[in-house]
Amino acid sequence: MNIDASTLLVFYDPVALAIVGGGTMLATAARGPFTDTLNALRSLPVLVRRPFDFGPARAELARAERVAHAKSLLAIDSQVLKDADVVRGVEAVADGATPDQVEQLLDRLREERLDRHTVVQDFWAAAAEAAPAMGMVGTLIGLVRMFRSMDDPATIGAAMAIALLATLYGALFANLIAAPVAARLRRLSRAEESERRGLVAPFRAFARRETPIKRSRAA
Repeated sequence: MNIDASTLLVFYDPVALAIVGGGTMLATAARGPFTDTLNALRSLPVLVRRPFDFGPARAELARAERVAHAKSLLAIDSQVLKDADVVRGVEAVADGATPDQVEQLLDRLREERLDRHTVVQDFWAAAAEAAPAMGMVGTLIGLVRMFRSMDDPATIGAAMAIALLATLYGALFANLIAAPVAARLRRLSRAEESERRGLVAPFRAFARRETPIKRSRAA
């Protein structure tokens, strides 16, 4: 069966789309500060990226270790390092942090990142909940318009289209966009944190090697 553009246009209604799309975003944004909405929208490019890989972050730490061994910790240029956890960890070691302190720092960074990720995931999960309700709102608006214009048959079709398509848009937005986005972000976040736990052991070893050196020099 051939589907042309005219067939697909039957399922397009700007009013119903505005009610469902705009209403869903407004209802979801109203649940928290505006920054949550911005962060949720900024998270969308993450969906097309590859999952976090432990390898590059570990390679950055290895380069920092080589520089520290060949020269000193002060010779490490933190601007060259790209991973935020590696930067903070190297700075902590340079400031004399012990292995336990470095591990506590990495744990705190992981918890803060999880909190940020959870806010974004909750935003899209809330959007999935709100979209069908907004679809029902659009349906009610369309029905009201239809009943108020029963004496004008020319407007009944447009009002009925709003009523039916709003329900369709709400179901599609919830099940094909918002809910999958929340699920994929949740899965990517869990995978990243699982990978990042691999940084703890090498960072502890790095701090263990450097801390006695700094203490002996200070003495």
